[in-house]
Amino acid sequence: MSVRVGILGATGAVGQRFIQLLDDHPTFDLAAVTASADSAGKTYREAAKWRVDTPIPDDVAEMEVTETTPAGVADADVDLLFSSLPSGVAAEVEPDFLEEGHVVSSNSSNDRMAADVPLTIPEINPDHLDLIEVQRDERGWDGALVKNPNCSTITMVPTLAAIDRFGLESVRVSTLQAVSGAGYSGVTSMEIIDNAIPHIGGEEEKMETESRKLLGEFDGAAVDLHSADVAASCNRIPTLDGHLENVFAEFAEDPSPDDLREAMRSFEGAAELPSSPDQLIKVFGDDEPERPQPRLDRTYADGMGVVAGGVQATDAGAKYNCLAHNTIRGAAGASLLNGELLVEEGYV
Repeated sequence: MSVRVGILGATGAVGQRFIQLLDDHPTFDLAAVTASADSAGKTYREAAKWRVDTPIPDDVAEMEVTETTPAGVADADVDLLFSSLPSGVAAEVEPDFLEEGHVVSSNSSNDRMAADVPLTIPEINPDHLDLIEVQRDERGWDGALVKNPNCSTITMVPTLAAIDRFGLESVRVSTLQAVSGAGYSGVTSMEIIDNAIPHIGGEEEKMETESRKLLGEFDGAAVDLHSADVAASCNRIPTLDGHLENVFAEFAEDPSPDDLREAMRSFEGAAELPSSPDQLIKVFGDDEPERPQPRLDRTYADGMGVVAGGVQATDAGAKYNCLAHNTIRGAAGASLLNGELLVEEGYV
């Protein structure tokens, strides 16, 4: 089965990751790339300042960039759109595509917590995708919108899903987030070199709310948020890629560090998709307490997996570290997996 796809906001950092991940994809054929009106009419090579560590695919380089409107993708006859638009732009234009009947898998942060929008990690909560039926009824459109979570949330939640069996009650997390999470121009060198920035606007609230929605129960009509209390402190550090997070968890039960490591290591995702890693979570033992590290571990499973380590007991529960590649697993790769799930579940 071949599915024709387009990328909204294709010239930005996440859009470039989409292009990299879609190259030679077994199901998806890239048929449209959109950007701002200033880029429309140019070839992709002319419009994009390519910064990914692999060359622009030759066929994409010569594609004409169109404007980010339903008319801009009309001739491409796309079945599925991936959105990497800034959230403010996405909030304005994504509804236009949905009202025209398009199916959109979006990395943009707008509407992630909307009651009728599925926020999904396919290995964790694929059943939430059926919120699309509620969404279509309430909004009166034929299209469908699914969101993936924030890059820092998606690093932590797979590990929490794996250990939720022990009665997860409380989570405290402090993040060490790479500069690529702010986009190419998001943090200047004078701000970040020899420095750390203990604030990332909106990031803490996203982690605190999105994680509870992802771990919540879908009853066929709505998602009941997970009862765990979640608090986050988000920090920017001078690494290029890979978000490292320090997690402190409390449980109703009293799992040992070995119990937690085994739960993460043996966790089997709820969906098997073309881009899913064979083992979602790689876990380092107590013989390697210095791992995971961004430079060494961010490309685990081609950047689509999560790495954990440093699991220790505390007086209140346990602590551990986790890491994922923020622009692959945490952004474009997450939307790609949601797109694959949409195809598997018959929404495309």
